[in-house]
Amino acid sequence: MTHPMDLIPAPARVEGPYRCGFALDRRTTLSAAAGTGTTERWLRTTLGAAFGLPLRETTDENATNAVRLRIDDTLAPEAYRLDVLMNQVAVITGGGPAGVFWGAQTLRQLLGPEAFRKAPVKEGAVAAVTAQTIEDAPRFAWRGLMLDVSRHFMPKDDVLRHLDLLAAHKLNVFHFHLTDDQGWRIEIKRHPRLTEVGSWRSRSKWGHRASPLWDETPHGGFYTQDDIREIVAYAAERHITVVPEIDIPGHSQAAISAYPELGNTDVVDTAALTVWDTWGVNPNVLAPTEAVLRFYEGVFEEVLDLFPSTFVHVGGDECPKDQWKASPAAQARIEELGLADEDELQSWFIRHFDRWLAARGRRLIGWDEILEGGLADGAAVSSWRGYGGGIAAAEAGHDVVMCPEQQVYLDHRQAPGEDEPMPIGYVRTLEDVYRFEPVPPGLSPEAAAHILGTQANVWTEVMENRSRVDYQVFPRLAAFAEVAWSALPAPEARDYPGFERRMSTHYRRLDALGVDYRPPAGPHPRQQRPGVVGRPLEGTPPIV
Repeated sequence: MTHPMDLIPAPARVEGPYRCGFALDRRTTLSAAAGTGTTERWLRTTLGAAFGLPLRETTDENATNAVRLRIDDTLAPEAYRLDVLMNQVAVITGGGPAGVFWGAQTLRQLLGPEAFRKAPVKEGAVAAVTAQTIEDAPRFAWRGLMLDVSRHFMPKDDVLRHLDLLAAHKLNVFHFHLTDDQGWRIEIKRHPRLTEVGSWRSRSKWGHRASPLWDETPHGGFYTQDDIREIVAYAAERHITVVPEIDIPGHSQAAISAYPELGNTDVVDTAALTVWDTWGVNPNVLAPTEAVLRFYEGVFEEVLDLFPSTFVHVGGDECPKDQWKASPAAQARIEELGLADEDELQSWFIRHFDRWLAARGRRLIGWDEILEGGLADGAAVSSWRGYGGGIAAAEAGHDVVMCPEQQVYLDHRQAPGEDEPMPIGYVRTLEDVYRFEPVPPGLSPEAAAHILGTQANVWTEVMENRSRVDYQVFPRLAAFAEVAWSALPAPEARDYPGFERRMSTHYRRLDALGVDYRPPAGPHPRQQRPGVVGRPLEGTPPIV
């Protein structure tokens, strides 16, 4: 049994706990109203498995020793109220199906760390919750995590596990970074070489790009369209939206290696390019031709068939203009279109797909470089280089997801010690992430209303497997989840010691889930990577 004050993220209001309450045992039944089916199924497969219980259905709305699932549309869609009553009843009422599901996540935490296991540890164990009422609702509608599977591929089962971890922290957006210079990870049936050629590289840099070390094992993999359908369906059952990212016009060497005609063939021998085996900003970008537009329209047609998300991410970041400057074809294109320069050519590229997606009822979102050369109408911005791009976009009336690298890039190191594996970037401790504020001070109320929410980003150049991803993401994702969900005071007024105390319980949940997190005292010896070069930055990260 867990005290309600040990919940993460912190709920808005708790009344109680009182004596008596609710015990989950073999007699417990489930009463599920219309619209609560996702939570009903999740409770059976998750809590039922953890405690070895059938959680049989009941149609008796007054049954005791029951979990009752209800919808009350006077609540906000993701809001919920959890009433644990003294007569052996737990009632989860949500404003919509998602609210009911988030209430079930809270009930799971209250039942103790054993509720996070896949099978019962003790035969006949009973989980009890004292009587109490919890009322809760998220601060932001977009509470996300971006996972890069292009630099290091994550097998499908690991992606599904990651979705479970997001759900356990009440995060509801999974930004799926599927294409880059180092690998194309999604099957496109009309362009089969994207995965036949573009999903494998001959070797990988071991550590930062300055490292002299290499892993000579070929690396790669991709998701079939049925894999993607399964991932999307699994996420939807957990009220998580999967936002796909197909990167254009930069970060495209894997695609160009598969189809050389996509590149700037008049200035580089694109037929000699292979999938890139190192990290950094790649000079090989897409050619601004009608044929390239048609090719990617075909890609996006298949992507739209697989992902129901309103938002589609087109990357748009780190697109060097050197090849366009040297290309007679690109210069002719600039003149033909009446553009001022290469920045406007990139903007033309993005605007084309903004219109194309809008005509199909979708919305383009891209990294803040899409501001260069003029922001595409109706586009939303993922503000990664700092707050500045997001502030400019929000003040101009565009929707924004705040994900500044100085604050919430979880590939950045967690401590200054020499034991941190392949240390990248500035130190961002658990406390630093807890004190992150997604809405910049001084933003006008009108602009602040355009902050859709926030996400943490996980780039995997130096994360070669699931354990390394776990280590970088956790426990900091727990702090981020509270920032995204809970109505916290200003950063300096946040009760970090209280959060740290609650984390002592949360570590036991992560243990039960098998998460290979960074321990508070520092990495285990097996988590270290001695001798593998990183790129640590010293001092306090700038606020830009």
